[in-house]
Amino acid sequence: MDIIRQLEWRYATKKFDVSKQISEAKIEVLKKAFNLTATSYGLQPVTLYVISNTAVKTKLQGHAYNQQQVGGCSHLLVFSILKTIDTNFITNYFNLVKEVRNTPDEILDPYKNFLINDFENKTQEAIEVWATKQAYLAMGNLLTVCALENIDACPMEGFDIPKFDEELKLDEKGLKSVLIMPIGYRAADDMFANFKKVRKAVNDVVVDI
Repeated sequence: MDIIRQLEWRYATKKFDVSKQISEAKIEVLKKAFNLTATSYGLQPVTLYVISNTAVKTKLQGHAYNQQQVGGCSHLLVFSILKTIDTNFITNYFNLVKEVRNTPDEILDPYKNFLINDFENKTQEAIEVWATKQAYLAMGNLLTVCALENIDACPMEGFDIPKFDEELKLDEKGLKSVLIMPIGYRAADDMFANFKKVRKAVNDVVVDI
């Protein structure tokens, strides 16, 4: 029940204590947890930017409707997606599978060719929608890990994507920002920390068959 207690403890933090910073050891845990997140086909089309630079966070706050969490957090996580999933990207993934698992080509090639054909027939919009879903999986995973590590977090969609992309030069890397999550430690005067959680009863949202 420790996990449940931590999930009850977490909330969407509205104000961070600017004097407290997350240790590098805990940041490493988050990086590894991000890398271990499940993704569709195992393709990992999401790149995580971990921003601790105060000047950069302050600039990005201006592109996030001036929400104070963005500038006042210890670290700002920016989830970005690959805009292009092409033959080269998929082939590189299967080369990695072969390297790690020593799986023969005759087993890998049918699945690899299926994915290449599948993505060749997707529109740009469909690829970005698919990739964005993987970003949500990663954010959800990190929200739980943050709770277990006693790190406060605030998942956010409200920001100017083109401005973030420009500031972080994501276009040059074929990336597009889709989600942000300030993390740190709650301020003592964040009144939201003491609000009771508002949730439906478990039986209203879970169906046993």
